[in-house]
Amino acid sequence: MTTETALARFATDIAAATTADAAFEALQRLTEATVGVKLFTVMTVDMEAGLARRAYTSDPVSYPATGTKPIHHDAWFDIVHIERRPFVANTIEDIAKVFPDHALIDSLGCQSVVNLPVILGGELVATVNMLHETDHYTPERVAAIVRDLTIPAQLCLSVARG
Repeated sequence: MTTETALARFATDIAAATTADAAFEALQRLTEATVGVKLFTVMTVDMEAGLARRAYTSDPVSYPATGTKPIHHDAWFDIVHIERRPFVANTIEDIAKVFPDHALIDSLGCQSVVNLPVILGGELVATVNMLHETDHYTPERVAAIVRDLTIPAQLCLSVARG
């Protein structure tokens, strides 16, 4: 499927979305069609409370959309929250440096990740998290993520927030 076809399908899907899950499912399908993804999640951010919450997951058994986790101020935080650019790791060793659940990630056949920050109203409100096999997220795919998924992700978060 071409990017243009995938974006057209996304436009149809998001126009019909009446729930957060429907919006995020549309974004997941767009991501699968444009850059590929094995595990797809969306984490919302509450900076005032210092918490992140998984709002959507493609794997509810391994990564349920429940509960919260504290936001840690580390190198990942600096890239995603302060610099507002995607965090990219293409090996499980690099993932292990920032994610304590790296063993579970690896067990799911995922050894690369991109965390795309979603900015609305000048604030970081979420990250879209894409995981795949080792070295999947090449510079070209990361550029495509930024180019083709940023605005759809913002739209999905707008729908999800009501």
